[in-house]
Amino acid sequence: MVLEIIKKALLKIGIDGALAFTILTRLVQGAGGIVSIVFIARFLSPEEQGYYYTFASILAIQAFFELGLGSIITQYTAYEFANLKWGANFELIGEDIYKSRLSSLLRFCVKWFAIIGGALFLILLVVGYVFFYRYNKGMDIEWQKPWIILCVTTSLNFFIDPVLAFFDGLGFIKDMSKVRLFQKSVFTFLLFVFFACGFKLYSGGLASLLSISVNYIQIIFSPRVKYLKAVWVSKAEWAISYVKEIFPYQWRIAISWISGYFIYQLFNPVLFATEGAKVAGQMGMTLQVINGISLISLSWITTKIPSFSNFIARKEYIKLDELFNHTLKNLLLVNFGLLLFVNITVQLFNFYHISYAQRFLSLIPLLIMSFTCFLNQMVYSWSAYLRCHKKEPMLMQSIVVAILITLSTIILGNKFGVLGIVGGYGFVITFVSLTWAYYLFKTKKKQWHSAVA
Repeated sequence: MVLEIIKKALLKIGIDGALAFTILTRLVQGAGGIVSIVFIARFLSPEEQGYYYTFASILAIQAFFELGLGSIITQYTAYEFANLKWGANFELIGEDIYKSRLSSLLRFCVKWFAIIGGALFLILLVVGYVFFYRYNKGMDIEWQKPWIILCVTTSLNFFIDPVLAFFDGLGFIKDMSKVRLFQKSVFTFLLFVFFACGFKLYSGGLASLLSISVNYIQIIFSPRVKYLKAVWVSKAEWAISYVKEIFPYQWRIAISWISGYFIYQLFNPVLFATEGAKVAGQMGMTLQVINGISLISLSWITTKIPSFSNFIARKEYIKLDELFNHTLKNLLLVNFGLLLFVNITVQLFNFYHISYAQRFLSLIPLLIMSFTCFLNQMVYSWSAYLRCHKKEPMLMQSIVVAILITLSTIILGNKFGVLGIVGGYGFVITFVSLTWAYYLFKTKKKQWHSAVA
């Protein structure tokens, strides 16, 4: 009885089974990130902390290789699978044309990400070595072998992520949420164990390597692989053309993703090079908490992308908007509450002179970063809504915002340090990114939906 009441209450705020597991996954990430702050502050020096977070920023170069294709896979898979269904014994039921197109999409993904994953490993390895050797500033820190391990794990994760995205498009959102939850739980647990055992910068790489191996085991040695085989063997004369169907849409997404690197991942390397590893570590720890909050709240949108795509494919725009508006409202409430909690907690640490507070940015930069995080929730949600139409109207917006933030980060960062970086970032997000994104959301939605009505 109590469980039924709780279930109904959760459904009222948009939390279904898939979202519940996704939220749990994000909570594990978020809570793990917060707890890991204690371990990082306890077992890493301020300089090693700078290396730890700058590693993550450089690894984000993978955005230049993924080019947004991971998110596109879910949408295209959902579009084709909207005309199919699963029968007994893993049988794919529906017209051959849709089964064949779905099969061609899976084959393309496997080949593409296998090749690009290898290239990603080599380039990450070289870029990391060049950067850290140049800006090491004589610090006696063992970073070379940990960096190699991280490059390996990033490449392995680069290949498995699109497979999970393909399953999402097939409708296995709840199941994939369980898969991701288990993997993140394993990573978090192992990360703490390795830190506690004194593995220092090796901790992240080893935890990632073992936890990603869990993902491969979950897919290969389970009935899930039979669904992939059923899709794989359904290939016939019909195929999705990457050049004609995916690329015209993807290249716009790709530029947006690349722009995202300069928007969100440039802070740490710039601070590492100009102000040293300690300051870069403070920015990194602050970003880890804020990004963890963003991951949790954005679960409300990301788990609804297949539903948005299905409504659009069937031209059910009223249902689409009802679901989106309800989802966005809940997302913003969750995000605001979590940001408020974090800001109050950090200031209490400062008030009571708890040393962990010194590993974060000071009050004003922290408030600015929190405010921009809240605004970015709306920008991301609007862009996700529009992209589910298999179009990318925010291309120019992404490019301009990325250029402005890159310039402000480099120029203001060199002149005013951390305050200059976060101040310029907050200004661009508030007065350029948010307003431009809202205009595109309102005008494009009206244009696309009225044209079909």
